[in-house]
Order: sequence, then C-alpha cells, then structure tokens
Amino acid sequence: MKQYVVDAFTDKVFGGNPAAVCVMDGWLSDDLLLKITCENNLSETAFAVRNQDQYDLRWFTPGGEIDLCGHATLATAYVITHFICADLQTIHFMTKSGLITVEKKNDLYEMDFPAYKLRPTPVTDEMEAAIGARPIKAFMGRDLLCVMDNEETVRRLKPDMNKVRTLDGLLLQVTAKGMEYDCVSRSFAPKLNVMEDPVCGSGHCHIMPYWAQELNKSKLVAYQASPRGGVLYGKIEGDRIRISGKATLYSEATIYVK
Repeated sequence: MKQYVVDAFTDKVFGGNPAAVCVMDGWLSDDLLLKITCENNLSETAFAVRNQDQYDLRWFTPGGEIDLCGHATLATAYVITHFICADLQTIHFMTKSGLITVEKKNDLYEMDFPAYKLRPTPVTDEMEAAIGARPIKAFMGRDLLCVMDNEETVRRLKPDMNKVRTLDGLLLQVTAKGMEYDCVSRSFAPKLNVMEDPVCGSGHCHIMPYWAQELNKSKLVAYQASPRGGVLYGKIEGDRIRISGKATLYSEATIYVK
C-alpha cells in the first residue's frame, strides 16, 4: 500500500505540519489503521477511499480517531491531485464532520470547514497552572481556546502537559493578536498523544472565528508559532470557514500490510 508524507501549511520541507496519507482501494480494520498511525508517529495519518465521485476520509492520531483535521485534509488533497488524478481541481470528502470540499487554486488548497461555536468560559487558576501564563479570556468549542495578552507570551509558553490533560476540551488552543499576522497560536493535544500539533487546521476553526469578530474582519492570515511554523489563510462565511494553505511532498513509501 502506498503512503505519502506531506508537509502542510508550508511550501518548504521540514516546515508546517507533516501528515501521512494513504489512498486505498477499500477500508482496512480500525485496529490496523490505528497501528499504521502509531507506527508513523505523526500527529495525524489520513486514510481515504474513493466512493463514486467523492472520497470517504478519516483521520487518526496516535490516541485514536478524530472528528476533524485540517492539515491532513490538505495533505490528502495534495496527494490526490498529484498522484491520483492530476486534472482534479475540486475534491469532495465525506467525513465525520460532514461534507468537506477542497478547491485547488494555483499553489493553494482552500478547504471549506464548519466553524466551531464558541461559548465563553471562566478563566481559572487551573488554566494558568497548565499553560504557564494566565489567559485574559477563555472559550469552549470542541477545544478549549485561551486568549493571551500578547504574541510573545504565546511563543514562550512551555505548558505542563499533565495539567493540560485535566483541562476541558479535546485540544488546548492558545492564541494572541499578532504583530506581522492577524493572530498567532499554538496547539497542544496530550489527550491524543500529541504534545504540540505543529499547525492545527481544526484549531483554527476556533481561532479564526474569534479573531474575525474581535478584529471585525472576514479575511485573516494566521501564523502557528510552533517550532516548525506554518501560515493559514482564512475567510469566514457565516457558520463556515474557508482555510487555505500550501503543501509540499516529503516522502513516498510502500507499507507492507499483512
């Protein structure tokens, strides 16, 4: 079985967020999908199977299946347009989060995602202890979104992962207003056995709607300030968000599944 590793939200190898991608003829067992994911030891591995004029798409972390993943969706679209069907410009994925459409626009892949609804939640001492700095605001969607006082605070953070595991929300998203970009962020997912997600597309389905309202802008450019770094382009359209990014191929491999 062929597998590709694609660095997403970057145009340079070793930047952005690496995702492994397998486009298969049919589904393997969930146990085998998880074993492949754990063997890869990346934040996500995407598995896709063609279903008439669309693809069924699933994402796995080393901690199990997840409901939405931006960078692995981008990586899968890259693989399909480069190695499966070069003429394809629009790809439809059926996922746990419903239908996701990706459009190839020159060197950008634009993904149509649901935007998470955010509920204000009190800032707590437990958040401060886990993050290592006190948020000025906090919100809940699928993830816990914590807004910090400035960009440098976000960049310097060294969260206590054991304490992050005790916080509400699937992931911890930490963000602040940017200096060069509209916003900066970092994403932590110890509950999924991913300490820091280098560039989190689904996290920006929380982050970008917040900053769109805060900055009164419908179009944003975001920077994920992880050690690898990555740039995301966002456009808010009602309860949907279009997130665009670039991608580049790191490797091709053959998996021997027995």
